Amino acid sequence: MELFLRNGDAIAAQAPEYPLGQHSISPGVHFLNQAQIFVAPSVDVHPGVVLDARSGPIVIDSDAVIMANSVIQGPTYIGPGSQVKIAAKIYHGTSVGPQCKIGGEVEESVIQGYSNKQHDGFLGHAFVGEWCNLGAGTTNSDLKNNYGSVRIWCNGEWCDTGSQFIGLLMGDHSKTGINTSLNTGTVVGVSCNIFDAGLPPKFVPSFSWGRSGLLATYGLPQAIETARRVTARRSIWFGEDEERLLQSVFQSTMSERASF
Repeated sequence: MELFLRNGDAIAAQAPEYPLGQHSISPGVHFLNQAQIFVAPSVDVHPGVVLDARSGPIVIDSDAVIMANSVIQGPTYIGPGSQVKIAAKIYHGTSVGPQCKIGGEVEESVIQGYSNKQHDGFLGHAFVGEWCNLGAGTTNSDLKNNYGSVRIWCNGEWCDTGSQFIGLLMGDHSKTGINTSLNTGTVVGVSCNIFDAGLPPKFVPSFSWGRSGLLATYGLPQAIETARRVTARRSIWFGEDEERLLQSVFQSTMSERASF
């Protein structure tokens, strides 16, 4: 959780490693507090984009694409080769990439490499691992209706985080279907596939497939084959080391699947 709750401070601390204030101002792009913005020379920033660094620095790394009418509020980091889709709203404390596709509304979240949230929907106070895909309309809650502290599943039991704002925690290679709604403090393991309009459980064990109230084990051979297909689309080789890692996670989480 501290990965995203303290992410804004980490971005602000590391931003001076980049040549802040260095960027070419394209026609129609609005810079607020230019001295706290770095845009790599190979970045393509479309007209209508607002880069607002009044609350913290913005770093946009090499070969990223920021599409028209997007708003990015610092402190934020956009990694190499990532795309921010048309009219996206990226709020403070967000790190993205490399090679991600991000749309809709994102706040104080960490999205690791090669993961996609291309469409509308809210992702807040969240951590999303590598090679994940959030279907169109996927939205997480990050605040309970009673404004109380959020509890999450951790090490085999429910733990009080002491925080009001906790959204989604998702492991590598997991996916959601269109219009998936996720409750406050939902924990999703590795290689899961969640779909249906109903709220899934707040803890979804690794290698689970299904919908609210009806989860089945996602077989290891199928999960590995899907991972190969997904990584091949980005010209990344899914090798024996990656396969052994998924095998290890599958074996170590068998008891979690058996209990849910």
